[in-house]
Parts: sequence; structure tokens; C-alpha cells
Amino acid sequence: MAVGVRKRQAAETEAELKAAAVRVFGRLGYLNAKITDITAEAGRAAGSFYTHFANKEALLEALLADLMAEGDASAVLPGHGDDFRDRAAVRWHVAVYWEFYRRHRTVVVALQQAATVDESFARRSQELLEPDLRHLADHLRGLDLPGDPLVVASMFTTLLSTFADRWLSGHGPQLGRELSDAEAIETLTSFLHAGIGGERPASRPGRN
Repeated sequence: MAVGVRKRQAAETEAELKAAAVRVFGRLGYLNAKITDITAEAGRAAGSFYTHFANKEALLEALLADLMAEGDASAVLPGHGDDFRDRAAVRWHVAVYWEFYRRHRTVVVALQQAATVDESFARRSQELLEPDLRHLADHLRGLDLPGDPLVVASMFTTLLSTFADRWLSGHGPQLGRELSDAEAIETLTSFLHAGIGGERPASRPGRN
């Protein structure tokens, strides 16, 4: 068999295992999923898994790498701005993240579950994600921030992910109506823009 054919088949098998893992994580949760569940879902022999991944954590790291690559690619999309004094720049980042989370919520939740039970995995994930966090912090430098840019960037991403998870999982407060994507994005944008680039509130009476 030609080397090119073998490489293509190997890549296809790896992609099938990743896709199967996402479906299994969605049904069972990351912590309950077994490697045999993933290989069965992919229609592959159980031993084939270890040709591509050392363990379930390695597969999850590969999925995280794919998400990060997609995030890097989004940085060159039209409308991307890095001046967060401009509300449109903040809205662009909020909207891109919201749609990203909607597409990949299963993997993001799996990453959170893995980090809660495996401290070493949590550290590796943090190391992989830190360059993106620092990139966001660079967007904030020079603004009248309430704290260090890296701290504010962490608050920015935590709010986005927590809010997106709560509402897109259907666990938000009962409004008596569905929260539309447009309303969620606009509300988040206004909140974050005011927090990082808006005017600081006036001092309360009686305080210096």
C-alpha cells in the first residue's frame, strides 16, 4: 500500500474516532465514557484507538488542539478588531465566541469535566490556553481597566463561557420566552464593553 494512502486512511480513522468521541461525550459525559464506547461508536476495533491516542485524555487534548486551531483561524475573519474601546470590536469577539461555544459545547464541557478530576490535565489545558488569554489581554492594554489586563481578560473569558454554558444548556433563568442569540450577544457586549472600556462610575457620596 502506498505511503500516501496509508496516511490518508490513518487521518480518516483519527477523524472518525474524534467525531465518535464527541457524540459519546454528548450522550454519556466525558467521565462516564469508555474507550470501547468510542471505538464502537466509530465502528472500529477497540485496539485501533491506541494507534492514534495513548488514552482518553490524549484524545481530549487532540480535540482541544483542534478547537484552538479553529480559534486561531477566526482571528483573520472580516470584522476582527483589537481596540476594545470600540464596541464593535468587543461585539465581534463576543459573537464569534458565542457561535464557537454553540458548535463545540460538548467538547468544552468535556474539558471542564476532565480538569475537575485530573490536576495534571488541568495544568496542561491551562498552558495550552494561556497564549490565547494573553492575546486577549493585549487587546485590553492601554484602557482604563479595573485591574491587570491579564486578570480582566480572564474575567472576560470566564463570563463568556459561564454565561454561554448556562443559557445554551437551557439552565438560565426562566424568562417565559427563549433568549435569542442576538439578544445574548448584544447584552454580553454592552456589559463587557462598559466594564472594560466605559466610564468608571462616580464615587459614592461620602467617599474619597
